[in-house]
Parts: sequence; C-alpha cells; structure tokens
Amino acid sequence: MTFRMSEQAYLVMLALAEEPRHGYGVVQAVLTLSDDQVKLGAGTLYGILDRLVEAGLAEASGEVVVDGRLRRYYRLTDEGLGALTAETARLRALATRAQRVLGARPAFGGA
Repeated sequence: MTFRMSEQAYLVMLALAEEPRHGYGVVQAVLTLSDDQVKLGAGTLYGILDRLVEAGLAEASGEVVVDGRLRRYYRLTDEGLGALTAETARLRALATRAQRVLGARPAFGGA
C-alpha cells in the first residue's frame, strides 16, 4: 500500500518518533510540534493511525486502562522511521529550492 504523507500524517509520525503515545498524547504533541497550528480531531487522528498501521509504518505497542478507559499506545516501526526520515529529507530539499528561487527574485517597488 502506498501511504500519502500529508502534513497531518507527517506530524503524527514525528510525534510517534519521539516516543510511543496514545491518541490524546499524539494530539497534544502535534499541537506542540506545529506551534498550535494543527489541531487533530479524533476522526482525523484515528484515520491516520489506521492508515499508518495498515501501511506497516506504525504499530500498536500496548494498552493501559486509566480511570476505566482503555489507552492504546502506538509507535513507529523501523519502516515508518525510514519513511519519516526520507520525507524530512524531501521537505528539506524542497525548502532549499524555494529559498534559492525566492532569493533570486528581483525586488519590486522601491526607488
């Protein structure tokens, strides 16, 4: 299965690269990683996690009952870490090209 790496999926993977997390922990980590710009709803989060697991990029790593509620923890697989590393390199190269293009633009306005 080919996994489409959206910005939200990338941030979820970054959150899981730090440590295994349960759903609410992922949501909070994504908020922090995105400077409060990306707020994941439950449907979006669990849709991403399901696709990551199906693609072999993440896996459930345990369950804990807290206050009568089940918390399922997820972590990246080695393949997931590789995909995250490759996507980070792709984004870095894209940002470098963008800086080159924007730096080569003539100044507008001015005297």
